[in-house]
Amino acid sequence: MDSLLELRRRFTGDDKHLPSATSTMEVLWTLYDRVLHIDPDNPDDPDRDRFFLSKGHGPALFYSVLAAKGFIPAEWLDTAATVDSPLGHHPDRVLVPGAEMSAGSLGHGLPLAIGTALGLKAQGRLEPRVYVLLGDAELDEGSNHEAIAFAGAVGLDNLTVIVIDNQSASHGWAGGIASRFAVNGWTTSTVNGRDLDAIEAALTPLSRRPHAVTAIVEPKNA
Repeated sequence: MDSLLELRRRFTGDDKHLPSATSTMEVLWTLYDRVLHIDPDNPDDPDRDRFFLSKGHGPALFYSVLAAKGFIPAEWLDTAATVDSPLGHHPDRVLVPGAEMSAGSLGHGLPLAIGTALGLKAQGRLEPRVYVLLGDAELDEGSNHEAIAFAGAVGLDNLTVIVIDNQSASHGWAGGIASRFAVNGWTTSTVNGRDLDAIEAALTPLSRRPHAVTAIVEPKNA
């Protein structure tokens, strides 16, 4: 983790999104270090797990993890967000090895992940899992309401959502974040978003339902 922080410091010029970036640190590291079945030497392996960063603003930690795991050169971090850099303020799947989606407007990652999970099943690929990282405020988007309901209704068991809860949502949800998934037939876990072992345990149980993990971190403006 110390080396990851050193890499993160090489990405400069996006201070306003630093809280968004740092809120994802332990979840991203746990995914790439302990959970995802992916290979930087074969990033397009059709049988790989897929990870969608829907919470694409403030990608400093995502890029740092990709560098730490060998998907991109660490030197790219030094010129991130400059005119000629492949690393923009939102990841571009065409330019960034290991990025499964081009991020932008919030609310797109979960629908894209659901389409990918369905596509893998249609191809008979039953081993890969699809993971998508959302922010709690992003759940205000209507597209996510529909996506959550659909995935639960069809029992999309190769899909896992991780929601970073830093109390930045405008509206919230009665009963908490996990309840909005559970009411639609998802299994759920709520963990300390800074505890690597707890995150890993929450991400690894397999069920015959889609699974949602709420990772609680300190409030955005704390």
